[in-house]
Amino acid sequence: MLRQSVVAVWVFAALLSCPLLLPRAGAADHAAPPAGVATSYLAFDLHPAEQVAIAADPYNTPEKASIFRFKYLQYGFLPIRIIVTNNGDKPISLIDARINFITAAGDKIPAAEAEDVERRIGGVKRPDSGYKLPGPLPRIGNKSSTKNKDVEEDFKSLEYAAVAVEAHTTRAGFLFYDVDGIANPLAGGKLNLRMLRNADGKELFYFEIPFDKYLGKAAN
Repeated sequence: MLRQSVVAVWVFAALLSCPLLLPRAGAADHAAPPAGVATSYLAFDLHPAEQVAIAADPYNTPEKASIFRFKYLQYGFLPIRIIVTNNGDKPISLIDARINFITAAGDKIPAAEAEDVERRIGGVKRPDSGYKLPGPLPRIGNKSSTKNKDVEEDFKSLEYAAVAVEAHTTRAGFLFYDVDGIANPLAGGKLNLRMLRNADGKELFYFEIPFDKYLGKAAN
């Protein structure tokens, strides 16, 4: 018993002497809060017949956006957390999903990728294309030549990536939208989600989440 205690103390001391073996102190600072069910958020769309609810939670203030390593709001990118709750008995698929931000003027904005943010930082204009989860082919044309470590880490750890949501499960992650030049993008704006499918491959009815719900309730 004494020998085991001595060994445990020695291992702990060795870990302290080797910082690379310990978790990074700042890692928890960049973690998203635990996701609740979609209907617990201010802006959501519930499909009772399909037993699926999806919420959109904009991180539109410096306080909320402080979880990110990079200051997206200052560069015209709006982070939105997507929360998908499947209350059914079978999984649903987002592998073909289209998730677009629709402005009050009706303009459709696809979700950005890390390279789009890096192009903005470097002053390079992005090519026009849509967002698919996940893309079968790599995006081509006008790639940023400079990688940003903070942006790359944020997209790697926080971007929405669940192509399937299992039965009685909630999945969540962030998408980033280029709303540069729009004074108040959430006013009259909405998130549109299409081409979600059930376990039989049948397309679900599209989801539409108006952000006026979020603005009205957040102001109260």
